[in-house]
Amino acid sequence: MKKHSARVAPLSACNSPVLTLTKVEGDERSYDCTTPAEAQTQAGMEAGGRGSPCCQTCSMVQLKKIFWGVVVVLGVCSSWSGSTQLAKLTFKKFDAPFTLTWFATNWNFLFFPLYYIGHVCKSAEKQSPQQRYGECCRFFGDNGLTLKVFFTKAAPFGVLWTLTNYLYLHAIKKINTTDVSVLFCCNKAFVFLLSWIVLRDRFMGVRIVAAILAIAGIVMMTYADGFHSHSVIGIALVVGSASTSALYKVLFKLLLGSAKYGEAALFLSVLAVFNILFVTCIPVILYFTKVEYWSSFDAIPWGSICGFSVLLLTFNIILNFGIAITYPTLISLGIVLSVPVNAIVDHYSSDIVFNSVRVIAIVIIGLGFLLLLLPEEWDEWLIKLLTRLKVRKKEEIPEGNGDIVSGLQNKSRRTRPSMSSFTH
Repeated sequence: MKKHSARVAPLSACNSPVLTLTKVEGDERSYDCTTPAEAQTQAGMEAGGRGSPCCQTCSMVQLKKIFWGVVVVLGVCSSWSGSTQLAKLTFKKFDAPFTLTWFATNWNFLFFPLYYIGHVCKSAEKQSPQQRYGECCRFFGDNGLTLKVFFTKAAPFGVLWTLTNYLYLHAIKKINTTDVSVLFCCNKAFVFLLSWIVLRDRFMGVRIVAAILAIAGIVMMTYADGFHSHSVIGIALVVGSASTSALYKVLFKLLLGSAKYGEAALFLSVLAVFNILFVTCIPVILYFTKVEYWSSFDAIPWGSICGFSVLLLTFNIILNFGIAITYPTLISLGIVLSVPVNAIVDHYSSDIVFNSVRVIAIVIIGLGFLLLLLPEEWDEWLIKLLTRLKVRKKEEIPEGNGDIVSGLQNKSRRTRPSMSSFTH
């Protein structure tokens, strides 16, 4: 069997759950029965007999991926909703969203060390840290990670990363976490629109519908609170965060393409280095100008800040590297499930009002997000499935009619008098 190398683009900022671009190059279909339609057809052909070893192996692999998918979904949902709630809790005692963004981004430096530990534990051909670093640096070009490459290929994404997270965390101060989390799901619609325009990706009508639903959901979410200035500013901040994160993803795809796991881990660690070297001055300036001021370091809630950072680091690890053990769609489902989790927490911990407009807006945005998860071949799979179902019905009807006709013939033979009865 031909081996394949998975390539991912490290596109998820701290609070950017739909930024990861997953791509598997090489032998993407390791087994023949990978698509649902093909699996159903082969299962029908082998009905009544023993399945082939290939199909049995395929079933085991799929079951294993689904099992790990459930684990990953729970991990994504808990870490994403937990970090959002901890950020809301932190701002009650520590009103400094940019400083919190800077502090949490510094934890990304652990990506490459954690990846190297996994490489040593799992890889058969173990390399030294210098060798592994040298291999991963090829992602930036033939000359590796030079100063020029650092400023041209890493620094712009570091700025977008920081801006995305700051806008998101600042929005949490203005509006409830339910609205923030569901509005940020519109990011995927923005990614599609930018990819369609800039990257010339395939046009899909269902994704246009999803983008329209996302925009309608934003308008309805704004209307849910009566267009108050406080809520409008918060919604604008979330939409801005979703837009910058979508720009991050599209630019990464346009300029850098995709990356292997080690290259992705190194890139994320490089963003942390950029944050330490060039962004540190901003929290210092905000502190001395008293824009983000705290009385003493003892008054800082280090427990919630560190917990927030750990959850975000866990979230990004699962989001970027969970594709190694399960399907990308299952990972994205964890993000959708975090919305009702945040809604339940907000219902008991805040004065949020779930009126009909807000509920409809949440449902519309969630539906648009799910439509964007459909694969590009979904229409072909659906047509093939419907065609096979029609063929199967046509095959069953003649067989049923044949049984009825044969039964009537047998009955007529039993009731028809023989010629001998008339002669005698």
